[in-house]
Amino acid sequence: MWQQHLAILPILVPLMAALLQLLPWGDRPQPKRRAIGLLSSILTLILSIALLVQVNQDQMIVYALGNWSAPFGIVLMVDKLSALMMLITAILALPVLIYGCYAEDNLGSHFQALFQFQVMGIMGAFATGDIFNLFVFFEVLLISSYALLMHGGGKFRLRTTLHYVLLNLLGSALFLISVGTLYGVTGTLNMADLATQVQQLSGDQAALAKAGGMMLLIVFGIKAAILPLHFWLPQAYSTTTGVVAALFAIMTKVGVYAIVRVYTLIFGPEANELALIAHDWLWVMGLITMLAGAIGIIGARDLRLLVAYLVVISIGTLIATYSLNGIATTGAMLFYLIHSTFITGALFLLADLIAFERGKTASRIVSGKKMANHSAYSVMFLIAAIAIIGLPPLSGFVGKLMIMESASPTGATFWLWGAMLGATLIMLISVTRAGSKMLWHTLSGKANEQSAPLGKRAAVVMLLSLSVVMTLFASPIRNYTDDVAKQLYDIDQYPSRVLTEGVE
Repeated sequence: MWQQHLAILPILVPLMAALLQLLPWGDRPQPKRRAIGLLSSILTLILSIALLVQVNQDQMIVYALGNWSAPFGIVLMVDKLSALMMLITAILALPVLIYGCYAEDNLGSHFQALFQFQVMGIMGAFATGDIFNLFVFFEVLLISSYALLMHGGGKFRLRTTLHYVLLNLLGSALFLISVGTLYGVTGTLNMADLATQVQQLSGDQAALAKAGGMMLLIVFGIKAAILPLHFWLPQAYSTTTGVVAALFAIMTKVGVYAIVRVYTLIFGPEANELALIAHDWLWVMGLITMLAGAIGIIGARDLRLLVAYLVVISIGTLIATYSLNGIATTGAMLFYLIHSTFITGALFLLADLIAFERGKTASRIVSGKKMANHSAYSVMFLIAAIAIIGLPPLSGFVGKLMIMESASPTGATFWLWGAMLGATLIMLISVTRAGSKMLWHTLSGKANEQSAPLGKRAAVVMLLSLSVVMTLFASPIRNYTDDVAKQLYDIDQYPSRVLTEGVE
């Protein structure tokens, strides 16, 4: 039955769609490629929902490719965390692709296929149960991202893409070295088997494994954009097209997912000498990343750059909260992760619409003429600002409140509360200043007449409405994220299921 292949279908569907989109397709191929892309995104979303439902019933799906059981064969493992991240990706990808189908995909070659390859790489990274194949899927999504960052061309995009490529090539080299180190010590690359083998290490072997684990932290820190490895993100996200930046809202979450998975399962509380080797570093780096993002938005003079630094703040919040190493804090962190992914994606698209209709002033935070859809964008920006800052009643406020309530009353809680409230105040000032300059204090004279297509505006509304949906259904969503956290910290369940199950 097709249900037994649910774990691999969200990877295969975008892969097959991308291969189809690379075909010539004769005259006027772009409409056909768009149709394939939209059909693929809808089907991937349906499959992701089905996968989440299935995992919620069975707790975990283990899929042994080639029928070679773990730890000898390649295994896909979808638990509640993986299913949640795959669903977030599918939900984000659909409105972003709808936005891109309005001539955005004509700015460069093979945008549609690259988009699907990117989704495939992200889905694979969330589903793999093998640390080497995590590297493989990282490379798939990175190669696609290199081309997507250059989408539309331009010298600024070329420069930032070069920085991005060089930094990630360094990260890939470190990834291979760290994976080789762990394999040399444990004799396995399956993450479930690694979790059991690491518990038995001591002495020099434990020291080598720790070195490999800390190198992995650098690799995942680059992907997640944690300070001091975050400097590529603001320029890369602010100079690429809005549709690419919106899709990349999930990219940093791949790094966050890898950190959560590896440093809970492999180097978690049960790892004896290697228990929680990264958490002290993550705590400090999370707080400093929040500070760096706050400083960045104070100095931002462009709306796209401001949104990029808002991503940095959200990453710092997620990492600092996770480092507290609790079920309640991790559940709250996951709720905030969902919120921040959708709202930053919406803001990147909204900034692109505003830049298009403002003409020469583009997305610079200066006064300009009124836009053709000025009132609509003002309302959209107000909703997005309330959500991203964390003001009541939208999901940003709910997420931050959950994080602060879930943290135990300790000295660490004091620093987390202070960092979050301080960052929130700076976000309030900076985002309000940007909205006031760009949407309230407009120049006199005839308004700009160029109007963005209705479909693009509808895509932004779709993403913004998710914040309202999360607010209305905050309780069931939080219940699910708490269940995800409980399963994540049930360290024994993962190895016992993965090492004994497979598809016949």
